[in-house]
Amino acid sequence: MFKIVAKRLGNREDNAVSSPAAARHSAALMHTAARLYYLEDATQAEIAIRLGVSRPKVSRLLAEARRDGIVRIEIVPPLDEEAEALARRVEAGLGLSRVRIAPAARGTPGELLAPALSDALLDAGLARGDVLLVSSGRTIWEVTAARLPTLAGIVLAPTVGGQDEPEAWYATNEITRRMAERVDGTPTFLYAPALPSPQLHSTLLADPATRRVVELWKRARCVVLGVGAPLATRTTLPRFVPRRVRSLRSSVGDVCSRFYDRDGRPVAFPGSERLMATSLERLPMIPVSIALATGEHKVPAILAGAAARYFNQLVTDQPTAIALAEATSGQPPVTPP
Repeated sequence: MFKIVAKRLGNREDNAVSSPAAARHSAALMHTAARLYYLEDATQAEIAIRLGVSRPKVSRLLAEARRDGIVRIEIVPPLDEEAEALARRVEAGLGLSRVRIAPAARGTPGELLAPALSDALLDAGLARGDVLLVSSGRTIWEVTAARLPTLAGIVLAPTVGGQDEPEAWYATNEITRRMAERVDGTPTFLYAPALPSPQLHSTLLADPATRRVVELWKRARCVVLGVGAPLATRTTLPRFVPRRVRSLRSSVGDVCSRFYDRDGRPVAFPGSERLMATSLERLPMIPVSIALATGEHKVPAILAGAAARYFNQLVTDQPTAIALAEATSGQPPVTPP
C-alpha cells in the first residue's frame, strides 16, 4: 500500500529549490501539479491543459516535487486479515467507532502509533479553524516527535495545565507546541499549573487567556488522549498527583489527569475540584476522541474509559488489542453511540 501526501512548503508562491533544474519551477506550481495528480487522479495530459504547460513539463514538475519533499511516498505495511479481524472484534467489544492496530515494529510506543494516529487525524476531516485538543503523557510526547499529517490552519490547545511540571511528557504547553509544529497548526497555551492553589485558581478563572482555552474545550472537534495506567503500575506521575491518597486506590487510570474507577466513574482526591483540565463530562461531547494506549497493564483503564464514552476511537498495538479482545470475549457487543 502506498501513502502519498502532497505538502505545501510555506505560504510563499515562489519558494526556491536547491537544484538548478528545479529553480525554474515554483514550489506552488509543483504543489498544484502534485495535488492534481496524486490526490485528484488527474492525468498528466489533463494537468498540462489546466496549468497551461506542456506534458513533459508536468512530468518534470512531479519528479521535482518528489525530489524536494513536496510529495512523500511512504510504504505502509498492511495489517493482515487476522489483525483486521482483531480490530473489528475490539471495536465491537468496546463499542468504539474505530480501532487501529499499529503493525509490529521496533521503536517507542509513540513512534509505533504515529502512522495509525496520522490516519485517524486525516479521517477526522479537520478543516481550518477547527480545534484539536492534546493531552499529556509519555506516548503523546513521543508522538509529537514523529511524522504527522499536515492540517494547516487548525487550532491546538492542551487539555490540562502543566506549566510547572519538570517531566517533559507532562509539560502540556510544550507538547501542544510540538504537535502544532508537526501538523502546521496554531498552538494556544494554558498558562497554569494542573492543580493551582485556591487563590491562584480563582485568579486563573478570571484571566482572559485561561477563559479562551476553556472556550476552545467547549468547541473542540477532535481530541488526542493518552490513557494513564493504574497508579500501582506507574513509574512517573504528574507532580500534583497524591499517590498515597486512599481514594485513588480505586482508580484504574486517567485521561486528562482526571482519574476514574473500573465503572468509569470519576475518582476525586483532595483539591481535584481545582484541577485545570477538560472535564470527563465534556469528553463524550467531542465528535472525534482518539485514545492512544499500549500495554496490558492499561487494559482496565481502556475498558472503563471506552464504556464511559471518554473516547470513541483507539490506537493501540497488537498485544494490547489481543488482551482487550480476550477481556470482552463472551460479552454481548457494545453498540457505539
